[in-house]
Amino acid sequence: MDLESRIFQNSNKQKESWRSVLTLAYQSLGVVYGEISTSPLFVYRNTFSEDIGHTDTNEEIFGVLSLVFWTLTLVTLVKYVFIVLRADDNGEGGTFALYSLLCRHARLRSFHNCQLEDEELSEYRSSRCFGADVPERSLNCRVKNTLEKHKFLQGVLLVLALIGTCMVVGVGVLKPAISVFSAVSGLELSVSKEHHRYVEVPAACLILIGLFALQRYGTHRVGFIFAPIVLTWLLCIAAIGIYNIYYWNPHVYKALSPYYVFQFIKKTKTAGWMSLGGILLCITGSEAMFADLGHFSPLSIKIAFTAVVYPCLTLAYMGQAAYFSRHHDIKHEYEFGFYVSVPGKLRWPVVVIAILAAVVGSQSIITGTFSIIKQCSALNCFPRVKVVHTSSKIHGQVYIPEINWLLMLMCLAVTIGFGDIRRLGNASGLAVISVMLVTTCLMSLVIILCWKQNVLLALAFVVFFGTIEAVFFSASIMKFFEGAWVPIVMSVVFLSVMYSWHYGTVKKYELDVQNKVSVNWLLSLGPSLGFVRVGGIGLVHTELVSGIPAIFSHFVTNLPAFHQVLVFLCIKHVPIPHVRPQERFLVGRVGPRNFRIYRCIVRYGYRDIHKDDDEFEKDLVCSIAEFIRTGNSSNEGEKDDHHDVMAVVGTCSSSTHHIIMSDENGTLEHKGQKKKVRFIVPEKQKMESDAMEELKDLMEAREAGVAYIIGHSYMRAKPGSSTLKKLLVNFGYELLRKNSRAPSYVHSVPHASALEVSMMYYV
Repeated sequence: MDLESRIFQNSNKQKESWRSVLTLAYQSLGVVYGEISTSPLFVYRNTFSEDIGHTDTNEEIFGVLSLVFWTLTLVTLVKYVFIVLRADDNGEGGTFALYSLLCRHARLRSFHNCQLEDEELSEYRSSRCFGADVPERSLNCRVKNTLEKHKFLQGVLLVLALIGTCMVVGVGVLKPAISVFSAVSGLELSVSKEHHRYVEVPAACLILIGLFALQRYGTHRVGFIFAPIVLTWLLCIAAIGIYNIYYWNPHVYKALSPYYVFQFIKKTKTAGWMSLGGILLCITGSEAMFADLGHFSPLSIKIAFTAVVYPCLTLAYMGQAAYFSRHHDIKHEYEFGFYVSVPGKLRWPVVVIAILAAVVGSQSIITGTFSIIKQCSALNCFPRVKVVHTSSKIHGQVYIPEINWLLMLMCLAVTIGFGDIRRLGNASGLAVISVMLVTTCLMSLVIILCWKQNVLLALAFVVFFGTIEAVFFSASIMKFFEGAWVPIVMSVVFLSVMYSWHYGTVKKYELDVQNKVSVNWLLSLGPSLGFVRVGGIGLVHTELVSGIPAIFSHFVTNLPAFHQVLVFLCIKHVPIPHVRPQERFLVGRVGPRNFRIYRCIVRYGYRDIHKDDDEFEKDLVCSIAEFIRTGNSSNEGEKDDHHDVMAVVGTCSSSTHHIIMSDENGTLEHKGQKKKVRFIVPEKQKMESDAMEELKDLMEAREAGVAYIIGHSYMRAKPGSSTLKKLLVNFGYELLRKNSRAPSYVHSVPHASALEVSMMYYV
């Protein structure tokens, strides 16, 4: 709860001081720019691995430099820094952040158990809109209505977001491999060609194993040295670039002219087009600027890139081109590597700095992969996994053991299997450009639906940047059999897993809704309900936001008794990054007041931390007590399947006027198996006698203890179903369900207080 308070205290700052902005800009060097800063290690080498030649006229090397410069300028600087960074989801970035923005502004029901009350959350529509309201008959509204009406288009949009996510995971596998492998490639200049392969691959594998083994400690333990390492590396390659420009070719700046791009394409033709797969590696890491937006402010990321990263990278590429413009007797592709242009006396220190920078760059993409997997899991687009929060102070730093070791195994497999930078570059390039294409497509819709700008502006955006990226994509896909097949295969596997899980989750929820029991069934039982009421609070976990779950009716049919106070508890995630503690709980009654049956919906954002512990249990009971005290509802609660009597209640720590739960001595200490508790009502607050009686019953039930009724639903395809449905349900979803983690509340529930009820659904 303290962490939540810090999150919103930071988000409520209207104006950041320049000192804090510059501090964040410095820190972002280590977290955001480690990946893109190591690109000079392999860009020229991968580009000249194609048969484009290197003649005395220098048209090839100058053309490559011009392409690198303009690609870095147009895609990274213009697209990401000046445009995409503005499309944050309440401070969060990444593919799923864009998708959640579209889901809210276009009312796309891709997430189950959504409610109208969710749209009243403070952050639901607080993202920046740059245009005025548009008329209902405008083209913007037509696009919005088309998306809302056609489920097929909503499915296409979901698959597009999932493809982008899968490619990010692919980058998480390939980028550490190529960064570390390129960093240790400096050894090939000191070892004979016959033996350097046997040194480079084992060295890269050892570094990668160490990198993944350290993930469980979290980046905050070594994060303070990340920024100095990347800054040192950037200044180092910039200094080497300036030296090479001055010493070898001071006129290399002329190659920045777009004229050399056309000359290069005219001369090299097909070979030049194929070499674009190597040139696009100069923008690997651009997506990290947007994905890591939640850790820093947009202004700090822009300052760091425009003032430090962009100039240093430009000087590094110019320096390499200046060196190669005076060296034409190159016979092997590795002679186009970065270390060839480094003065001999500095080579070994630069190798050490490069390895450290590669580790930092790999660290950022690995932690980014953890973050996006957590987001997908929270929104039911990925199987449940164990999420470990590695920092109690820095929000968003997570570690997922299963994903970490899976990434390590795949990373080692591609490193050992390929064993050379060229094929690793081909694979990495396709993954990177695929993510960028997805971002371009989603951004065009954000411009129309969220920013409410002219459709022609969105069309110009997608045509201009989409054409550039499509050309790079076409060059990369042509190298399918030279390594580019790896990200495609990985994406197909991950997409199958994610779509199967999402499909099964949605189907199970639809069956829960179809089989739920109307509140009228409960009311028809009469005032006594016809059941034995035992002491304590019964928490019935369900995903339903209205009605009575079939699992509960199944339970009371076989065992006609339930607790003195019954709470239908729904813990759900909404498509926004964070939910304020003041808006965490939705509380309402089920039936008349004397039934003592409540519904409590607990809402979290896809980046929020949910912990099922004593603090959460205390907040849950306090929220019900506060609901009773304030009299937010009438004496009658839900009478049908609609829940229009739900009231928003914050956590205990979010309000000074909240009811406080304490024991008789003013503390919350355990006394045996029970807790002697009482509610402290704020001063000058008067309550009617019925409310006081209800609070007394809640207090007595809390003292008697809490029991947890946990439902498990299983699915099987009906006999006669299609083969595809059988594969998705019987093998895909059920296999994932059996091998994924149970919901977090299941692990934290005391075994002596848990009661599990199971049901089988046929779809």
